[in-house]
Amino acid sequence: MASTILEMRDITKTFPGVKALSNVNLNVEEGEIHAIVGENGAGKSTLMKVLSGVYPYGSYDGKIVYRGEECRFAGIHDSERKGIVIIHQELALVPMLSITENIFLGNEHASHGVIDWNANRRRTSELLHKVGLSEDSNTLITNIGVGKQQLVEIAKALSKEVQLLILDEPTASLSEKDSQALLDLLVEFKKQGMTSILISHKLNEISRVADRVTVIRDGQTIETMARGDMSEDRIITSMVGRSLEDRYPPRDPKIGDVVFEVKNWSVYHPLHSERQVIKGIDLNVRKGEVVGIAGLMGAGRTEFAMSLFGRSYGRNITGEVLLNGKPVNLSSVGRAVDQGVAYVTEDRKTYGLNLIDHIKHNISLANMGGVSSRRGVINDLRELDVANDYRKATNIRASSVYQVTGNLSGGNQQKVVLSKWLFANPEVLILDEPTRGIDVGAKYEIYTIIARLAAEGKAIIVISSEMPELLGISDRIYVMNEGRMVGEMAASDASQEKIMRAIIRGEKAS
Repeated sequence: MASTILEMRDITKTFPGVKALSNVNLNVEEGEIHAIVGENGAGKSTLMKVLSGVYPYGSYDGKIVYRGEECRFAGIHDSERKGIVIIHQELALVPMLSITENIFLGNEHASHGVIDWNANRRRTSELLHKVGLSEDSNTLITNIGVGKQQLVEIAKALSKEVQLLILDEPTASLSEKDSQALLDLLVEFKKQGMTSILISHKLNEISRVADRVTVIRDGQTIETMARGDMSEDRIITSMVGRSLEDRYPPRDPKIGDVVFEVKNWSVYHPLHSERQVIKGIDLNVRKGEVVGIAGLMGAGRTEFAMSLFGRSYGRNITGEVLLNGKPVNLSSVGRAVDQGVAYVTEDRKTYGLNLIDHIKHNISLANMGGVSSRRGVINDLRELDVANDYRKATNIRASSVYQVTGNLSGGNQQKVVLSKWLFANPEVLILDEPTRGIDVGAKYEIYTIIARLAAEGKAIIVISSEMPELLGISDRIYVMNEGRMVGEMAASDASQEKIMRAIIRGEKAS
């Protein structure tokens, strides 16, 4: 029988106006991969921050018992000294430092106060080999992809003699191939006796690697399931408190004439002017239609969307954009918004929101004229009414519209971004990875918003790396690879196999 390595007993954590955790209990056995799931805002990350000392002893109620000893961590260094290491969803690497410098930052091997860089580099090479990276230890972080950066974070954890590894949404920004490699690495660590806690919204990943799963809902422990008792339906029901009969809301599409059309769109790299990123793309979207764009990471989907929206990406951009059959000028973000085109970015934290401001101001950002008086002065009561209306319409879970946006869960932040653009009342809405990093319950709510907008006659483009999502919400799907459209098919005729075949062969799918 496996021994218990960690017990968290009756953990309660309160923020101003919000009880994030209420008597949460967690039991982790030595050498297992233990998954924690729950909706956005359920308290998963908060619980792990309590465990790792990010929220120090005294700022919460309850007990942490690790290897039979009660622990009262004053900070993250205390937990790391015990071998508990957390890797957060937002990677904490310094882009312009080398892999070695990042792995040993603040923890360098030194002799008589002088850093021994040769020793650090030798140890880095050993750690990189353990995580399956062949990069030179002097390589700058900025010169490697996100998947490899995630492995560097794990190597950094190994350098601290980790015994309990906590990973918060480790595959959220990774391609399928990189995600697979990371999960394989966790399984290998398990064979070596390491214990891992995995927070993830990707239930297929959890089903593949987790020995047990604990469900948290609204800051409370709901249940812990052993591997033999796990099923996606049971996990979802525990997470959202109800059964989701369908993953996607039913729709009765009423598709009209072409609203938005792109002809022969070409874009070159913003820094490497000789490199063509988007290569003569043609695309159209009809009134009331949801058009999906599928493709592997690096296919150019985001670059295409950003270049359309105010030429936010690229240089030497050529081609034509028609709105309701007439050429339009989208050469700046302001012009694009004025013409009725909106873009919900895949990176909501950097480009979509002002995280240090509250919900009310974020919602009105893209349409200040809609809350201004004739003299251009903001009407505070009008802005408050708008924010409350959209908070209700999109089911933003917050104490009030004066809650700071950066303190919201990922799913609720995404709803704020959507609300911002819905208030701008666009004809064409481009959604780039609209459900990345959010749970199944919040996904369903966003799918419902998309369906409602399509029913209102909006023309919608959805970029997604999740093929089941595209198949579930789209009316028609374009397939993109290496900057070109290589396939187009009705969603009713599409399948994951057909999409992959179009990508691999680079042929138009019939």
